[in-house]
Amino acid sequence: MVLLGKIKHMTKQIKYKEKYRPIKFPEDEQRHDHIIEWWYFNGNLKAKNGQTFSYMNCLFATKPDKVKISFLKTNFIKELFFSHYLLSNNNKEFKNKTNPFCIIDSNSFTKPLLWVNYDNSCLIEEVEPFKYHIVNDFIDLYMESQKIPLLLNKNGFLDLNVKTTYYYSLTRLKTKGLVKEKGKWIEVEGISWMDHQWAQTPLTDDDQWKWFSIQLDNQCDIICFIYGNKIKTGHASMIDKNNNIKTTSKIEINPKGIKYKNKKTGNEYNLEYEINIPEFSISLKTTPFKKEQEMVFETIKYWEGGIKVEGMMDNKKVSGKGFCELVTEPRDSIAKYIIGKAKNPIKNIQSISDLSIKSIYLLNQKNKG
Repeated sequence: MVLLGKIKHMTKQIKYKEKYRPIKFPEDEQRHDHIIEWWYFNGNLKAKNGQTFSYMNCLFATKPDKVKISFLKTNFIKELFFSHYLLSNNNKEFKNKTNPFCIIDSNSFTKPLLWVNYDNSCLIEEVEPFKYHIVNDFIDLYMESQKIPLLLNKNGFLDLNVKTTYYYSLTRLKTKGLVKEKGKWIEVEGISWMDHQWAQTPLTDDDQWKWFSIQLDNQCDIICFIYGNKIKTGHASMIDKNNNIKTTSKIEINPKGIKYKNKKTGNEYNLEYEINIPEFSISLKTTPFKKEQEMVFETIKYWEGGIKVEGMMDNKKVSGKGFCELVTEPRDSIAKYIIGKAKNPIKNIQSISDLSIKSIYLLNQKNKG
């Protein structure tokens, strides 16, 4: 998501908007000719021994000459893909990977249903309409949607004051498969969530948000967020067990007690929230399963993880699980980023070397094919 705050002494606000076009399936599950786009999955899973896991998997597509992410900028590549994914056992272990340059199989986005193979070992495959197979280094999961797509704002098109964005979610994906812990694959099952968003907007320093996906035990699913820095935009959409959809901009998301500070980056996050949506008769409290889950993607840092949810809906107690994403801190400047890399040159040369070797191998495999 992208939001540009007001610039001092300027009378006209820069806006990134486009005309609305109705979303169609399965066509709009594919890649669009937009500046930024992503296919995002999260979920809360459980093994037979009772161990719980939270995961996230996201593939991004960008136009590097327009997206305004300094470390991705290049005039040699018209389209660039990058990925983030994580797996937490909600206790001690949290592992994650970010790849700033993904090699995409040439057959990706060419099939009738969504199919993307990237970095040789990662896959997003729609095997049947709204049934998916998701693979990365940490997970191998099959999932099937239990509901119709939730089109945010009821049409899948949001006006966030200074920009517009297309956005839909599959809020309840019944999930089975494997997760990898300590070198072993473990059978799990649970519920996942999928987001697909695309927009004709660059990234700016004012992009900040508090975002939640919530799956209640009464089969109601909610997506809600407060978006922006100098200009705040709120939104909530809910889909119930009968596929009835509600939407509103009247929402309060207030921080409570639990905080987390990453000693390495210095970033601090509020991790406990109270969410009030009066039009839905909802008041919820969210708490994280695990605090130490900051994602670091070069100059961009954010907190991402599974959450426990409890509260009231229509004067009845409710509970559930979900996911939270917090982008609340300013991005590092490119100068600070370069200095940080220079402080540990051996480690960074090694990571660049690993990426280069993998990329060369994948390119050679493609050329052989």
